[in-house]
Amino acid sequence: MATTPDLDRIRLTSASRARSLRLGDLTITHVPDGLARLKPRGWLPAATDTDWAAYRDHLDDDGFLVASIGGLLVERGDRALLIDAGFGPESHPDDPTNPLVGSIYGGELLDSLRPLGREPSRIEAVAITHLHNDHLGWAWSTAQPFGHATHFVAAPEWERRDLAAEGGATEERLATFATRVRPVEDSEEIFPGVRASFAAGHTVGHTTYTITGGDRRLIAFGDALHAPVQVTHPEWSCAIDHDPAESAEYRRRLVEELSRPDTIGYGCHFADVVFGRAERRSDGRFTWIPVA
Repeated sequence: MATTPDLDRIRLTSASRARSLRLGDLTITHVPDGLARLKPRGWLPAATDTDWAAYRDHLDDDGFLVASIGGLLVERGDRALLIDAGFGPESHPDDPTNPLVGSIYGGELLDSLRPLGREPSRIEAVAITHLHNDHLGWAWSTAQPFGHATHFVAAPEWERRDLAAEGGATEERLATFATRVRPVEDSEEIFPGVRASFAAGHTVGHTTYTITGGDRRLIAFGDALHAPVQVTHPEWSCAIDHDPAESAEYRRRLVEELSRPDTIGYGCHFADVVFGRAERRSDGRFTWIPVA
């Protein structure tokens, strides 16, 4: 049985609450927005029914793979950056004909920010990992809470934004914040201690953000990994990866990086275990160990 005894099944199958940690003079907080229930056999097609029987602790009582949705708030004194903008104030029930996603909802991000003492007007920039709906919702919402903010998007992702339309990020929706987009180059520092790194595979310009503070670094890896089980099986690519082979190769390298003692990972979709590290097992594979 390939269960993961170090992880609490309740946390593996629940939406994440707000969780924070410190990196030097930076405060890093997961800001919840909502939840998606993924259909495991469709979402990770290389995983078999036998695999999911072994990893049953990663699925909720209805057999869904639970994915949190939210953003990552990076604060340095009075300054603040938000990485990704959630799903926004939308909700969709399960469509039985959709082989990938069950129900999905957002809308909590602004309410989640308030207890942190951080109004949207006090967030100077939004950094986008990639142009998918569940990372852009509040960027194009009619409320426009970040209408004042610079929106950082990787140059190759923005150049090929036409590819995002198939997933719902239509030209009309992207136009809502297009004037605020500032294309980012690989390895560019966008905020004190925050550097962009191109990590193509999930999309053509998928981007991770490495946050460095004190003697540690945190890698906000976006959708390079969707679930803790992929830390153990990086060969399991997501069904909507633009280039499954490229994404799998990047995941292998990423998991190795996440096993370094000075490195923490942030998985925005990792249920209620969003912050963690990869620990090598006796069989050479890795397990996700929460750190907050």
